Amino acid sequence: MSIKFKPYDMIQNRSDFLAANKGRRFATKAFVLLVHDRKDADDSVRLGITVTKKIGNAVVRNALKRRLRSLAREFLADGGKAGADHILIGRIGGIDRAYALMRADMILALNKVGKGTTKTVPQEIAQADNQEKNA
Repeated sequence: MSIKFKPYDMIQNRSDFLAANKGRRFATKAFVLLVHDRKDADDSVRLGITVTKKIGNAVVRNALKRRLRSLAREFLADGGKAGADHILIGRIGGIDRAYALMRADMILALNKVGKGTTKTVPQEIAQADNQEKNA
């Protein structure tokens, strides 16, 4: 049995979600990223994920949450802001969006509201996003 490394701690309390709502935000087709600096001595990166019932039934919501957790696992260790709460709010387009485009959205969102040291968006992904817009 292997140990899973989490580059973040999970946010559990409603008050932490509400406090993060006052932070910076960036909206994409698949999700909204909120980043709120806690201004405390703790340098840990915390993550909260929320997907409402408007998105779909439990199967659809859980699938979207798995995709968002995967994005967080991939990018928050390097691109997340230390000492901040990161909230991912799932949107209706998130379940149908290609995972490569969601990765590009996450890179862009972290560059805009995070600490801004993540990888650049590959040109192929940007072109695929333009093709999706035109379709």
